[in-house]
Amino acid sequence: MLRFVRDQRLSSGRLARREWLRLGGLGLLGLAASKASAETAERPPGFGRAKSVILVFCNGGQSQLDMWDPKPAAPLDVRGIFRPISTAIPGVQFGEHMPRIAKVADRFTVVRSMSHEDLDHGSAVYLALTGHYHARRSGNPPISPSDAPTFGAILRRLSKGGRLADAVHLNAPALVPFIPSPGQYAGLLGRAYEPLVVGNVAQSAGAIPGLELTQDVPTVRMSSRLSLKQSLDQFTENLSTNERALDMSRLYGQAYQMLASPQAREAFNLEAEPAAIRDRYDRNRSGQALLLARRLVEAGVPYINVIWNHSNRGQDKDPSDTDVCGWDTHNDIFDSLQNHLLPRFDESFSALIEDLDQRGLLEQTLVVCMGEFGRAPQVALEKRFAGATPGRKHWANVYSLVMAGAGVKRGTVVGSSDRLGGEPTSQRYGPWDVSATMFSALGIDPHGTYTDAFGRPYTITEGRPMAALYQG
Repeated sequence: MLRFVRDQRLSSGRLARREWLRLGGLGLLGLAASKASAETAERPPGFGRAKSVILVFCNGGQSQLDMWDPKPAAPLDVRGIFRPISTAIPGVQFGEHMPRIAKVADRFTVVRSMSHEDLDHGSAVYLALTGHYHARRSGNPPISPSDAPTFGAILRRLSKGGRLADAVHLNAPALVPFIPSPGQYAGLLGRAYEPLVVGNVAQSAGAIPGLELTQDVPTVRMSSRLSLKQSLDQFTENLSTNERALDMSRLYGQAYQMLASPQAREAFNLEAEPAAIRDRYDRNRSGQALLLARRLVEAGVPYINVIWNHSNRGQDKDPSDTDVCGWDTHNDIFDSLQNHLLPRFDESFSALIEDLDQRGLLEQTLVVCMGEFGRAPQVALEKRFAGATPGRKHWANVYSLVMAGAGVKRGTVVGSSDRLGGEPTSQRYGPWDVSATMFSALGIDPHGTYTDAFGRPYTITEGRPMAALYQG
């Protein structure tokens, strides 16, 4: 639960200008204070090993039984119809439709004992992307200004600035299935700390349409336009308490910074990549988002959240459109995995691991691949959902994720599940531990605090860094 301290200094609900400036300064000092508190305690394994984190979020919940943790000795209605295949880790098997990932398994660790208690997409996505349970557990709550901030928003709050961006969400937002889920926004920190959100990066050469400067807009004209905007702003001081106007001003400022930065234009320019590399990632929205994530690592962005599939079950509207297919496979699971999801995932995720490793970036980049939960250890047809063949229900008791890079052991498995893939048989880890591991990897004390606009402190996470990822 977020730690909350009431601030009774304000009676009008507004802050004085001096107080706003003071609180703004806290954001600049936050990262240093958080790091300092970590230095006074014993640093956990992996602390500060990452310059960047890439979180690959598989919206809808991957099936651990058909991918990362197959159970070939279980009954057919548990193990499913896919065969297990050997991997580059001796004695470890994956599902048969991940041959490329199996070949690079010696470069990452699989965690097979993830577990929590939330069983519906909206609140479970919130849990996965904030590290905190939603007050309305196992439901689909609306987005609220009082939500816990997503990881990237906290990083922006703690940041000293001076980078291309502190946090970028690609192929976003995550839809459940057709409206944005809570948990991927700044929440109680306010719109000023929203991560930069980029949608379908495969639909234009530069990933962000309009980011490229046209020949008829030289630097002088760009500067004059900014001066005009600043002049107009002087006549709109009466809007200083209008939140919508403030949001628009922030967006204009962010857009100008992006347009004015050659570094930004180059980082988002996928056309700069050789055709063979773009092909290796696969030229679809998921694959190109992972390629852009690698480019943002090279540009020094510390946190990139790739929503690997933007809808958790867009196949309900168009089962033939692979671009909208999600991991929420209540029915038709084997057809969806074999013909839509796994070929693209196998191609693009293996490409990311290979590419980072070959460029020497994996040692300074923590890669996390996970969904909000797993799938049930029983194959059955659910009449409430579209589809004609059986699938698997939501399952949060046990599921799997992958971590790689930044000191994480290569070629191993952490944790285990029982013979039916339904319960952990070793130490359980939760999304809160994943968040602690990510912040720790970036050199930030996961038990430090950040403050909201009113100076109220919140603990970054109640989880603990997953030491088993680095030991042995």
